[in-house]
Amino acid sequence: MFVDTLQFLIKTLSGLFVLVLLLRFYLQVARAPFKHPVCQFVMAATNFLVLPARKLVPSVRNYDTATMLLAWLVCLLANILMLLLGSLPEVFAFPQVWVALALLSLLEVFKQSLTLLMGAVIVQAVLSWVNPYNPIAPVLDSLTRPFLRPFRKAVVGGVDLSPLVLLLIVQVILMLPVRMLEAGFLTQLKVVIQ
Repeated sequence: MFVDTLQFLIKTLSGLFVLVLLLRFYLQVARAPFKHPVCQFVMAATNFLVLPARKLVPSVRNYDTATMLLAWLVCLLANILMLLLGSLPEVFAFPQVWVALALLSLLEVFKQSLTLLMGAVIVQAVLSWVNPYNPIAPVLDSLTRPFLRPFRKAVVGGVDLSPLVLLLIVQVILMLPVRMLEAGFLTQLKVVIQ
């Protein structure tokens, strides 16, 4: 029971921190207005780790690679801790375990990115009906606009269905290729552990 609780805490806290790191990365990519309190929170919550990492990892084509690398490392560390709590430490002697953990962590970053996109689209859609002039609307718009643009013609009776179309596509991606890859990496881990 203690191990389950510890695994839950590791998974939850690392997942939340990865979401904040990814939000920082995507806000910079989208050139979102950073004067909003949410953006200020994201910067304050991640500066302690991102600023020192930027000294070691340079940006590539104006992309904050240090932040993305940190998101991957947090996922990797969480996966290592989960494996340590669930099995014997000797499994780390096998290179296949490290490859599977690295790929599983990369897949987790991708999944978290899709989760972040889905959350932004849902909040933006709700706000467009409830409070379209909310101060966070420009931030959400800058995050979702590139993904919604291809579906903007999906208007029925004056209602923009592009968020619904995008959410369906993201769900299908999460259900098929992502789940299949994840199952493959986990199977590789189980084979080595046994």
